[in-house]
Amino acid sequence: MVELYLIRHAVAEERGDAWPDDAQRPLTDVGRTRMRKVAQGLARVGIGLDVILTSPLVRARQTADIVAAAFKHPPAIVAFDALSPETPHADIVAGLRRYGRKKRVALVGHEPDLGQLAGRLLGMKTPVPFKKGAVCRIDVSKLPPTAPGTLQWFATPAMLRAMRK
Repeated sequence: MVELYLIRHAVAEERGDAWPDDAQRPLTDVGRTRMRKVAQGLARVGIGLDVILTSPLVRARQTADIVAAAFKHPPAIVAFDALSPETPHADIVAGLRRYGRKKRVALVGHEPDLGQLAGRLLGMKTPVPFKKGAVCRIDVSKLPPTAPGTLQWFATPAMLRAMRK
């Protein structure tokens, strides 16, 4: 069994003239602070990760860095191009084949793609909406998954921040 943790990136700077290249938009100070608390909540409840696969966009990579730093034994972080916005879900699932020996894999990405991926992994036709900084755990039999997984839990950022105490 493989534990997949789907994580939406934290609050980022608004689109606009300051960031003509959307891929370069960073997290805001508030986004970084809130995500640190979310990550501390994950670590406090005993979650461990073998690897974090992240969209190559700056805001997702920054989120992955914050999550990894919260753990006593930080997992490796790998830029995973398939998590870029608007990548077909089949490409994401196929790309997971390289991580078939891992048991606890986090995916840091973007909406609406992450919610659509969660729905697909659960065998649903509708997406699972993610707030910025939300995390869910879906257990699958193997990587890449060939059958619907099981939703173990879904946590809003506020819930995870509260768990850090």
